[in-house]
Amino acid sequence: MPLDYENLDKKTRAFMLQELDLDVSRGTLYISPRLNEQGAENYPSLLREALGNHDDARLADQLRGRGYLKAFEQRRKRGGGFTTAKVPVTAPETLAEGEFNRFYARGLCARAIEEGIAEVEVYRAKGVKQPRAESVAKIGEMIAAKALLEDLRVSVGVEPALGLPPGPNSGLSIRLP
Repeated sequence: MPLDYENLDKKTRAFMLQELDLDVSRGTLYISPRLNEQGAENYPSLLREALGNHDDARLADQLRGRGYLKAFEQRRKRGGGFTTAKVPVTAPETLAEGEFNRFYARGLCARAIEEGIAEVEVYRAKGVKQPRAESVAKIGEMIAAKALLEDLRVSVGVEPALGLPPGPNSGLSIRLP
C-alpha cells in the first residue's frame, strides 16, 4: 500500500522529475546494492515512470515482478568478516517507498520554494502498528524547505542530517502547510 502523499499532483511530479534529472546528470542517483545487474540498469527508467505517473507501490511491484532484486546479499558479521543472507522479501517495498518518498520530499520542497512557502510540515503518510517515538515526535514539525531540499540532495543513500524522511518504514513524509 503506497504512502498517502498529500501534495502529489502534476506540479509536484514535475519538480520530482527535475530532481531525478539533477541526480542523473550529476551521477548521484542512488542505485541500491540489492538490485541485480539488470535491475540497476533499468531502475532509473522505472523510477522515472513511477515519479511521473504512479506511486511507490507500483515501483515496488515493478521491481518484484521483473525480478530486479538479488536473492542474496553480503552482510557484515558483528565479530568481523561477512556472511551471505537472503534479501528480505520486503526489500522492493522498502526501496521503492524510501526513494519515492525522498523524491517526493525533494520535489515538494522545490515547489514550496518556487511558491514562496518557507516551511513544510511533517505528517504521518502511512499508518503503522507501533510508531517509533522519534517518528511521533516529528509529526507537526515545521522544517525549512530550502534546508531540507539541500540536505536531501547531498544525503544520497544515507540518512539525511535533518532526519527526513526518517529511515525505512517510518510512515512519515512532508506536506505544504
